[in-house]
Amino acid sequence: MLLEIGDTLVRGECVKLSGFGVFTVRDKAKRVGRNPKTGVEVPIELGRVVTFSASDVLKKHVNRA
Repeated sequence: MLLEIGDTLVRGECVKLSGFGVFTVRDKAKRVGRNPKTGVEVPIELGRVVTFSASDVLKKHVNRA
């Protein structure tokens, strides 16, 4: 199951798990970051990140505890 989810995300498609949430892939632009220790600017290359949005069912379950 995890391989199927991963393959779907690699293709750029969203994965919705009913009652749990939605995984999506987002493209991040090239940008300039900063080393927090030294303050030196560092270029950050473009890339892709996985984001997760919890369903209302999951949020209610977690907040009930």
